[in-house]
Amino acid sequence: MSVPDRAPTGIPGDSPGAANVTSGSGGPAASMDRPDSTDPTRMPSIYLGHGAPPLLEDPLWMGELGGWAASMPRPSQILIVSAHWQTAPMALSATRPVPLVYDFYGFPQHYYEMTYDAPGAPDLAASIKGLMPATEPVMERERRGLDHGAWVPLKAMYPDADIPVLQMSMPDLDPEHLFEVGRRLAPLRDEGVLIVGSGFMTHGLPYVHEYMMGRPGAPQWSRDFDAWVTDALNRGDLDSLFAFREKAPGMPYAHPTVEHFAPLFVTLGAAAKADERPDYPIEGFFYGLSKRSFQAR
Repeated sequence: MSVPDRAPTGIPGDSPGAANVTSGSGGPAASMDRPDSTDPTRMPSIYLGHGAPPLLEDPLWMGELGGWAASMPRPSQILIVSAHWQTAPMALSATRPVPLVYDFYGFPQHYYEMTYDAPGAPDLAASIKGLMPATEPVMERERRGLDHGAWVPLKAMYPDADIPVLQMSMPDLDPEHLFEVGRRLAPLRDEGVLIVGSGFMTHGLPYVHEYMMGRPGAPQWSRDFDAWVTDALNRGDLDSLFAFREKAPGMPYAHPTVEHFAPLFVTLGAAAKADERPDYPIEGFFYGLSKRSFQAR
């Protein structure tokens, strides 16, 4: 059954601007139960906090994202799954030049004039269709450009826009289904494709605005959820992560709606093992929300 496109959007500050409060520590890189490849082109799979367009004027966050990109091999292509595109059947963005999607509101005009003219990725689109089962049709939306969950972090990480990019929608928000989608996408990593889940580790915007009025730091529900997810990732506890709605402390404040957490499961599904800790190139809190991002082998 087909459902309309949904793009949960932009109350001002999809990632609101304020001082960064860093915390936490990282660990070795994570993976999933497949043999490691010796191919030097094999890319990791990553999950990142994408932020709203003002991220592009935050020197610390820009430096973190740019440094992270520089630390990885250069991708041959990029496949990104954003919190801001959910449609069934699963769909792929345009493989030819089309305008960006400015799916936010309340920001200065110059954010609506930004561009990211990356090449299209028709071969990648064909590969994805071939990796999905007959029961999982994949549509092509040739008028659909990259939304801000894709182009904002990519402008920070790959500002030259010279790597082919394709965006894929989430067909639903079911963690186990998204994990399976990621598993099917995993072979693309051996072809140099960087698989990106783009969301936000905590995204309780209705609650954080109220909390942050004149207060420093992050609310306890944001810290508790971040710590719980980090522990589950470090232990490879997929069952707990799948049941985060019921098990994670800080819910539902951390995610009143779960679309910003859901891309994490595509990232985990595309990784090589589930029993190793990931690397955390970005940690800390931005306006009370956890911007923790991780890299899985």
